[in-house]
Amino acid sequence: MEILLIFKKKKKATGVVDLMVFEELYSSHYALHIGVAFIQQWQKFLSPGDAVAMRSQSYSSLSSTLFLIVISVCFSLASSRNPNILPRGSSLSVEHDSDLLISADNTFTCGFCSVGENAYCFSIWFTNSKEKTVAWMANRDKPVNGKGSRVSLQQDGAFVLKDVDGSTTWETNTSSTDVQKAELLDNGNLVLMDSSGKILWQSFDFPTDTLLPQQLFTKSKKLISKLRGGNYATGYFHFLFDNDNVLRLMYDGPDVSSVYWPNIDTNVFTNGRTNFNSTRIAILDDMGRFFSSDWMQFNASDSGSGIKRRLTMDHDGNLRLYSLNNGTGLWTVSWKAVMQQCLVHGLCGRNGMCIYAPEPKCSCPPGYEMDDPSNWNKGCKPRFTRSCSHSQQVRFVKIQHADFYGFDSSSLTNISLESCQTKCLEDCRCQAFGYKLSGDAKCYIKIELFNGHQSASFPSDIYLKLPLSIETSEPIVLNDTNRICNSSESTITIGASSSMYGAGGKRVRWVYLYSFASVIGAIEMLFIMSSWWLLFRRRDVHAVVEEGYRVISSQFMKFTYIELKKATKNFREELGQGASGAVFKGVLEDERVVAVKKLENAYQMEEVFRAEVSTIGKINHMNLVRMWGFCSESRHRLLVYEYVENKSLDKLLFAENILGWKERFKIALGSAKGLAYLHHECLEWVIHCDVKPENILLDGDFEPKISDFGLAKLSQRGRKNSEFSRIRGTKGYMAPEWALNLPITAKVDVYGYGVVILELVKGIRLSNWVEEDGEGQETELTRFVRVIKGKGQGEETAWIEDAVDTRLNGQFSRIQAAKMIEIGISCVEEDRNKRPTMDSIVQALMECEDVSRI
Repeated sequence: MEILLIFKKKKKATGVVDLMVFEELYSSHYALHIGVAFIQQWQKFLSPGDAVAMRSQSYSSLSSTLFLIVISVCFSLASSRNPNILPRGSSLSVEHDSDLLISADNTFTCGFCSVGENAYCFSIWFTNSKEKTVAWMANRDKPVNGKGSRVSLQQDGAFVLKDVDGSTTWETNTSSTDVQKAELLDNGNLVLMDSSGKILWQSFDFPTDTLLPQQLFTKSKKLISKLRGGNYATGYFHFLFDNDNVLRLMYDGPDVSSVYWPNIDTNVFTNGRTNFNSTRIAILDDMGRFFSSDWMQFNASDSGSGIKRRLTMDHDGNLRLYSLNNGTGLWTVSWKAVMQQCLVHGLCGRNGMCIYAPEPKCSCPPGYEMDDPSNWNKGCKPRFTRSCSHSQQVRFVKIQHADFYGFDSSSLTNISLESCQTKCLEDCRCQAFGYKLSGDAKCYIKIELFNGHQSASFPSDIYLKLPLSIETSEPIVLNDTNRICNSSESTITIGASSSMYGAGGKRVRWVYLYSFASVIGAIEMLFIMSSWWLLFRRRDVHAVVEEGYRVISSQFMKFTYIELKKATKNFREELGQGASGAVFKGVLEDERVVAVKKLENAYQMEEVFRAEVSTIGKINHMNLVRMWGFCSESRHRLLVYEYVENKSLDKLLFAENILGWKERFKIALGSAKGLAYLHHECLEWVIHCDVKPENILLDGDFEPKISDFGLAKLSQRGRKNSEFSRIRGTKGYMAPEWALNLPITAKVDVYGYGVVILELVKGIRLSNWVEEDGEGQETELTRFVRVIKGKGQGEETAWIEDAVDTRLNGQFSRIQAAKMIEIGISCVEEDRNKRPTMDSIVQALMECEDVSRI
């Protein structure tokens, strides 16, 4: 206050005061705690005209004593500021090493990180790591100058990084918002907040190559590796949710893109994942446990609290979970995705090959040499000129236990080595061929050489197509290099953890260690997951996280026969009877009402049956009945489903009580969505095979839920001499190809759906037989289609009235009815190739969903 009085006296004497010193100090983080309040109090002594004058003039006679007092006050205030907060109007300079934000618990530091000679990136790093380990970068691909660059939280709310020339290198999208401060939180999240503490922007939404504990990983985010060990620029390896909702590792290089994890040789479910959950959310918790909506789960080998961790997409293409040793400041690996490093795609560039010698190294195959000795991303180049001329003589050089994944122009089975070689010779594009003798002999014609690797456990060989003039040593030895394929940034120690790939490698002595570690890790994970799940139910977390955890922790249970017998009161209340068995109502111990189906024709052994129903249990869609569990004991095979209130469609559609038109259209659209999910977004083999009103259940809101999907597989798999074509649906809803013993495709479901949608329109069973006008009989369906085709050729729409259920008394949408009839008739075409697909049916129905005219 004394300083303000002095300023007041000076103002009265001269009419001007120089504010430049205060503005400069206030813009520096040393004066952050002077605050807006101090400036506002000071400006109370000034008129608006004086303020303008003060900006345009300098008070040359301001005493040095007063100046020193002001500076002293500013620095004393700065010394007490919160080091993890940057107020609006402040900045951090690249030139001042002390211009930093440090989290309250000292775990993370935010500031400028050197990424090269006179090159800096605004970053967040772990404070106590021996090497400066970066967790996030704002401008990884556009470093700024080491002189004059600064990041500022501007008065308009934007957080802006400017280079020495004043050009904007990076900024947030928060201009014109009420941002009051930037704060570095204890979890490593840099946030911009308003005056009420609401987060308006956060670094957690824009990860680079690292995921930190409690940082949500969703469909819009990806981890992208840096380019090389010392180069922080964006690299080629990605960790992301793929289009099918599954977490994957992918190489996205200058020439090609290729997924390599989880195991590309098996399907989603064999890898322990599901692609039926479109939530796309994952999280790493503080205990070192990772959970995802695609059912990817793993534990750190040192699982427990109090350890700083990071999940990083490394520059060598492997995804690793690291734990920090606070004593040494070094990182150890507590989990990694790919156990055999050479399985990473794109690691050694075009024509390059990853080998174990014994550590993974990049090499060039015979006839090739490194394109750029300083950069393996560019791979190898041929030491010869490719030619399609018949005059060029070629030979084939064999590399044992090797492969170049992908780029097969053709794949041939049961073919001899000589024939495979001939195929390559006849194809000018062929650069090599792979030949696998184990099992059915297979031949792969390679037109490009990417993703090369060699491993003693690989079951096939590569034959390189080289000009006869190119000399190679015998036996074939790949050109050795010093390139190590795996990351060398930290001390790597693998603990007791499991991988999505099976343990393997060239050195046999590790097999036993990995096997033992995997078993111990699995047992530990079982106990940890059980205890964590119980604890988590009592936690009150953010709604989004809670929903994500709820989705990914849903359980598929195995029940005992005694449990289900008790739940159904000795199978007292029967809900229905079908070809696969009877359904009974039950109440579980947790008070869930369920429907229990006793299967009559499930022939599998227990482990096979369990594998089948576990796959079905992972299928999740609002228009499919949810399976909650099963029982497989002795001769008993039971399935436990959610209970659906309004029972099946046939009970309402063909009853005296009239089902309204809005409900009918809703059932038609929902059923189509459920089947489309099974056909187009689900496993290829999930064909229902018995679509009929009895298998379409209705909940309290008349939302349809298709039941009994997948049961065709349960009934026929494992049966002696069984063939899928022998399965039969229900008479009246069976496609013609059943009788013709043609291969069964999803079009059999389309046919059944066509009958159902026409029954929804007409309100009667179209599968019943009726007398023809002449001699003989025909089904109601045949006659209905024949009559409609005869009447519906012209522009008149009167035929619609005759086609729709008369009990509706004209209360229906003509547009929707016409569309449903059109779809139904196209679905029951005898030629299955003329039938539409279920996804096209959904699209057609949705186009008239909002039609309200009756």
